[in-house]
Amino acid sequence: MSHSIAVIGAGAIGAGTAWWLSRSGHQVELIDPELAQDPSRHSSSPLTGTSASLGILMGHVFRRSSGRAWRLRRRSMELWPLWVEELSCPDEPLLLQTPLVQLATTDEEAALQRKLVEERSHLGLSFITADRLADEHPDWPKSSHGGLQSNHDGRLDPLILQRSLRRQLHRLSVPMQTAAVETLHRDGNQWQLQLSDGSRSYADTVVVCSGLASQTLLAPLGHARAMDPVLGQVLQLRLDNPDALTPHWPAVLMSHGVNLIRHGSDQLLLGATLEPGEQPLEAATLTMRALNGHAPTWLEQAEVIGHWHGLRARPSGRPAPLLEKLEPGLILASGHYRNGVLLTPATAEWVSEEINEETSKA
Repeated sequence: MSHSIAVIGAGAIGAGTAWWLSRSGHQVELIDPELAQDPSRHSSSPLTGTSASLGILMGHVFRRSSGRAWRLRRRSMELWPLWVEELSCPDEPLLLQTPLVQLATTDEEAALQRKLVEERSHLGLSFITADRLADEHPDWPKSSHGGLQSNHDGRLDPLILQRSLRRQLHRLSVPMQTAAVETLHRDGNQWQLQLSDGSRSYADTVVVCSGLASQTLLAPLGHARAMDPVLGQVLQLRLDNPDALTPHWPAVLMSHGVNLIRHGSDQLLLGATLEPGEQPLEAATLTMRALNGHAPTWLEQAEVIGHWHGLRARPSGRPAPLLEKLEPGLILASGHYRNGVLLTPATAEWVSEEINEETSKA
């Protein structure tokens, strides 16, 4: 039997969950003021988590080999190829870009990478020695310790992902409400959502995927879940010497905590989650630009042609993400911190299983 669900928040997690639930036969409504405009980065104010992100998928290179975080990453990396196949369209292909290379900065880090390769070579992990890096990739940021390559990790373009999800939601006739949810409360067996435009919406189940804004909705219901804002920045650079971006440049190159991503034939995106708070600091921007003092000359000489930042929701005193059934018909799926895009499929699947379990008992 159809089950009415309101999903609050239309980033990758919210939109992905709404799509997954709708394709499973549920009656879904997606609610977020951000739906009033196309996903973009043309703003000087902080962007939403998904739009600000680089869409990096660090699944198989995760250091732990057990626990919830590892299970979620593994499951998402199993599901992403299926999601990409269903979401992609000829006019705007959604591509799973690989590989990901993580340069080691110390001998200790290189030793941990080698150990991970021994355990997960079957998952596409291999180690690149320092000599090989110097011979085959002289234009990359230098590493005298080698690096880890993951052939199945990488990235998805987060803007294309959001547009792809919205296209599929439209195809499935999922209502997309552009007013904000101001309050939630029980109304009999359903939830009543009071919206900022004065209207009301009703649902059997509410799924809260609204990042930092989740706190405002849940605290009055006795479900306070503190989350701290953590700021991530991205610089868009145009290179004087685009030859540095060889055909062998990986989808994601990680060096000294900074992600370097090829963007077209002569551009590069530099991104990192750098600092607490809500405003970017110039010193942090400069540190990122310099790769913590290890940027090659061609990178130092590149022209900055774009700069944006966004806020990530990091749970306070709890591991990320927050996946909880708070009470019957109320689910929290938020606080993914730096891994919202990565964990979207596993999160959507978890929410669906929670709802199916609850409805089967009704």
